[in-house]
Amino acid sequence: MYVRKSTRRYKNRTYTNYLLVESVSTPKGPRQKVLCSLGDLRPRPREEWLRLAHKVQAALAGKQELFEPTDGDVSTAVARARALSGAPPEDSSDVVAVRAEDVAVERPLEAGPVHVGHEFWRRLGLDQILAQVGLSVRATKLVCAMTLNRLINPSSEHAMPAWMRRTAIHDVLGVEVETLTEDPLYRMLDTLHPQRALIEKRLGERERDVFDLEQTVFFYDLTSSYFEGQALANPKAMRGYSRDSRPDCKQVVIGLVIDRQGFPIAHEIFEGKRQDRQSLAEMLDVLDARVGLAEGRMIVVDRGMAYDDNLETIRARKMHYLVAARQTERNCWLDDFEADDLVEILRPTSPNNPRQKKSKVWIARRETDNELLVLCKSEGRIAKDRAIREKQETHLLADLAKLARRIETGRLVKQQAIGEAIGRLRERYPRVARYWRIECDQKAKRLLYAEDEAKRSKAERLDGCYLLKTDRKDLSTEEAWKIYMTLTRAEDAFRDMKSPLAERPIFHQLEHRVETHIFLCLLAYHLLVAIETTLERQEMFTSWATVRDALRSHQIVTIVLPTTAGPILRIRKGSTPEPHQREFYRLLGVPDEIIPPRKTWSRRAGAPA
Repeated sequence: MYVRKSTRRYKNRTYTNYLLVESVSTPKGPRQKVLCSLGDLRPRPREEWLRLAHKVQAALAGKQELFEPTDGDVSTAVARARALSGAPPEDSSDVVAVRAEDVAVERPLEAGPVHVGHEFWRRLGLDQILAQVGLSVRATKLVCAMTLNRLINPSSEHAMPAWMRRTAIHDVLGVEVETLTEDPLYRMLDTLHPQRALIEKRLGERERDVFDLEQTVFFYDLTSSYFEGQALANPKAMRGYSRDSRPDCKQVVIGLVIDRQGFPIAHEIFEGKRQDRQSLAEMLDVLDARVGLAEGRMIVVDRGMAYDDNLETIRARKMHYLVAARQTERNCWLDDFEADDLVEILRPTSPNNPRQKKSKVWIARRETDNELLVLCKSEGRIAKDRAIREKQETHLLADLAKLARRIETGRLVKQQAIGEAIGRLRERYPRVARYWRIECDQKAKRLLYAEDEAKRSKAERLDGCYLLKTDRKDLSTEEAWKIYMTLTRAEDAFRDMKSPLAERPIFHQLEHRVETHIFLCLLAYHLLVAIETTLERQEMFTSWATVRDALRSHQIVTIVLPTTAGPILRIRKGSTPEPHQREFYRLLGVPDEIIPPRKTWSRRAGAPA
C-alpha cells in the first residue's frame, strides 16, 4: 500500500490529489487498486505522508492502536479511509447495530450434496492420492469438482462450469469457477488419463483400511456403453452385442471387478466387439497388477464366461471359481430340478429396499469328481425366463415368415444359402430355436417349420432354473448360492454408473478421453458406494439419490447486514439444516456446518467517494 500523486487540469488551473492505492494481482497481471482519496497533502511535511499511509493501512487491517491518535488530520483520514473502503468500524465486534429493513440474503447456492460428496472425497484420501501421482493442488480441485458433478448432476465438460456456478463448489473446494470454461476441464481429462491405474490401485488400498474390506472373493462382469457419433478417432469403438439395446451405435465394453461389499477394485476398457469369454484372461492380469492375485482366492463370473478354457485359466493361477453353467449344461439336469430334495430358502432383498417382497428359491446339492453343483430354482425368475422365451419365439416366427417369403418368391434358391440363413436364425434365437424343427422343401419351394412339443415342454419346465458350479467342494450349498448372488452387486454398479451417474451415452470421440470419462464415472461410483455402505452399516437402507435430493435445499448464503455506522457487513455461511438433513449428516459422520462463517465489510452503495 502506498500513496500515488494524481493531477488534473481544469480551466487553466492544476489540481493535485493524493490517492491511497495497493497492488493487486489480476488475470492480466498486477494492477493498482485505489482505496481512497486523501486530498491534497502538500500543506503537511512530506515525511508525515508515509506515516499517514501506514496509519490507514493498519486501520484497514483491523489493528488497534496502543494510544489514541492525537493528530486530528490523521484521525480524519483514517475514518475517511474506513468509510470509503468498507473496512469494519474501529469499534467492530460480534455485536453490530443494523438497519433491520435493509437486511437481505444474497447468492443462495445448493451445498448439501456437494458437502457430503467432498467429505467422502477427503475420507477416501483422494487429495493425497492425486498429489502422489503428480497433480497440482488446482488440478486436484478440478478433478474433485468434475467427479462431484458426475455424482450429483452429471453433465458434459461443456456444461460443467455453469453447474459449478449454480452450486457451492467455490465455497466448499475453494476453486475459482466464475471465469472457468470447459477448456481446462478437457485438458484435465488428458492429464488424468495416464494416472488411472495407479490412482485406482491406491484408492483400493485406502478403502480397505477405511471400511475394513476383505478381498478373498472377486466378482467380475461386463457391460457396454454406446457412442453418439461415429467415433472415428477411437479404435476401440466398434459394433457388437449391445447391452443397451443400441446395436445401431458403436460401443466399448467395460469390464469391472468388485468385492463382496460392492467396492470397485479394477476396471478395463475393451473394444466394442469383445466377447465376454475373451476378456477374462486379460482382466485377471489387470486385477493381479492392482491387488495381487494370491493363491486360493475365488473368481465369480456369469455364464457368458463359463467355458472350459476360462475355468482352466483360473485353475492355472491356483485360484478357485464359481460360475453359472451354460444353458446346455443346465438342460442335462432336468430330472434333478424336479427331485424332492430341493430345499426352500428365501432370496435376500436388496439392501436399498429391505421391505420388498422376498422371492422363494429352491436349491439342491450335487457333486461330481471335481466340482460342486448347486441346482437352483427361483420363483422370481420363472416369469422372467418365460417372458424372454416368448419374446424370442415371437421374433423367430416373424423372421421365419420373412425367410419363407424369400424362398417362395425365388429370391433365395441355393440350398447352401438357405441352410446358412436357417443357421443364422438358430444362432440368433438359441433359447427357442432348439424346440423348433426347421427344414426346406426344395421342390415345393417352401420353408417348413413346426414345434417339437416334447422339447418345448422341457424348456417350459426349466423356466426359472439355473445351475451353479465351483471347484470349492468345502462350501455348503447355501453358502455357494449366496456368494453367487452377490454378483448382482456388479450389475447394480453398472446400473448406477449408467443411470444416476450418466456414464452413457458417450459423446467424446478420442480414445483417451473416453477412457478418462469412464474413469471419472467410476470415481463418482466409489463415492456413491462409500456413502451407501456407511448408511447401510448404520441400518439406514436408502440410496444416494434419496440422500442427494433430501440435501439439495441445504444452501450456503450471504447474509447482508447494513450497519447504522455506514459500512455493510456480509456473512457467508451455511443455512440451518432441517431435522432430516441433520439426521443424514449424523449417520454419515459429516459435520452439519458446511463452512465456517466468513465476514467481509464493504462500503454502502451510493456512499460519497
